Amino acid sequence: MSIVIGIFLLGIIMLGILNVLKKGENGKRNPIKGKRIISMNEQPTFMKLREALPEHIILAQVAFSAFMTAQGYATRNLFNRKVADFVVLDKIFNIVAIVELDDSSHKGKEKFDAERDALIQEAGFKVIRYKRTPELAQIHVDFNITSSSLAQASIEPNVTETRTKFVADTIIIERDDPSVQPTQHIDEVKLKS
Repeated sequence: MSIVIGIFLLGIIMLGILNVLKKGENGKRNPIKGKRIISMNEQPTFMKLREALPEHIILAQVAFSAFMTAQGYATRNLFNRKVADFVVLDKIFNIVAIVELDDSSHKGKEKFDAERDALIQEAGFKVIRYKRTPELAQIHVDFNITSSSLAQASIEPNVTETRTKFVADTIIIERDDPSVQPTQHIDEVKLKS
């Protein structure tokens, strides 16, 4: 009987300790601070990708869980907290490639990077890795972009293209007074297809 009471008291003590650890010191939490989305090392690569791929959409710092899924917690846990440096999309929001910048912080982490690449490839996506900010010509080679396709590039979307089921009409927000912040007042919302 005394063993049961001892185990019960031990359980209560452990729950108390976990509760204190969860809250931090004196029950206060640490302050939340903002940070850059794209690091100083990643910014030139982002700009080069935008310049080299004008017909594409470049997203930065995208959670793996935004572009892959799986059944079961154990499998999802393999990629749950991972983030891709850049995701390159075509005009209809299909993923073309995942781009990773392997700067000096990746030295000695080649095995970790290979495991990440395997997860991305298992989900059916191409991975492109750069050791430093790539030149435009290298990006064109990696994305199979020719000078003739660049000359034919159009800013206006092709109306005959098929949309993915996730693409909605564009929303344009217009304000009469440009000095008013968008969160303060929105005069008109127009839907444009």
